[in-house]
Amino acid sequence: MRYIGGGHKKMYRLIDFKRNKHAIPATVHSIEYDPNRTARIALLHYADGEKKYIIAPTGLKVGQTLLSGPGTSPDIGNALPLNEIPLGTIVHNIEMQPGQGAKLVRSAGTFAQLLNRDGRYAIIKLASGETRMILANCFATVGSVSNPDHSLERKGKAGANRWRGRRPRTRAVAMNPVDHPMGGGEGRASGGHPRSRKGLKAKGYKTRTPKRYSNKFIIEKRKK
Repeated sequence: MRYIGGGHKKMYRLIDFKRNKHAIPATVHSIEYDPNRTARIALLHYADGEKKYIIAPTGLKVGQTLLSGPGTSPDIGNALPLNEIPLGTIVHNIEMQPGQGAKLVRSAGTFAQLLNRDGRYAIIKLASGETRMILANCFATVGSVSNPDHSLERKGKAGANRWRGRRPRTRAVAMNPVDHPMGGGEGRASGGHPRSRKGLKAKGYKTRTPKRYSNKFIIEKRKK
């Protein structure tokens, strides 16, 4: 792959996005760094002896007891269906299909808000500003994702990017026409219309499929 190489060796941590061990109490044993994601992760020790990682919400403490499943209290770190969560609650790790596992709101510092319920659907406001309907029997975890200061981190030097496996990127306007649509020209000529290496327009060109099946579930589009 272009511009990918090196990087520190990483061990992949399997995260439990389904939270399907219902009504079995779990104790937070530790809160750890995960090199594969921006959020912190928490190691849970279940009462039946099983151990699993979850994405740690903000405010989770070591020694705390967590539960998941219908009938669970809506406390920070507990996972329960959207139809049992009080309106106005901040949530993360939201499923899009029941039993599929969390797909939405998983990165550091993000959260969504449960606004309303309408029949089979719950209405959620996402961090992007998008308001959408999700089946009310989908699971979500109460609270916001940990490590909200992630966006304030400064890498400090170019080598920090190399640790992450990112090699220097050649600017398109510095290439020849054979290598990129924005390449070529005499001297410091500009690159023309911004576009990708394959010729697809960049910077403002909408790539979402207009007839995408899930468009009908979006009440308000995301802010630019």
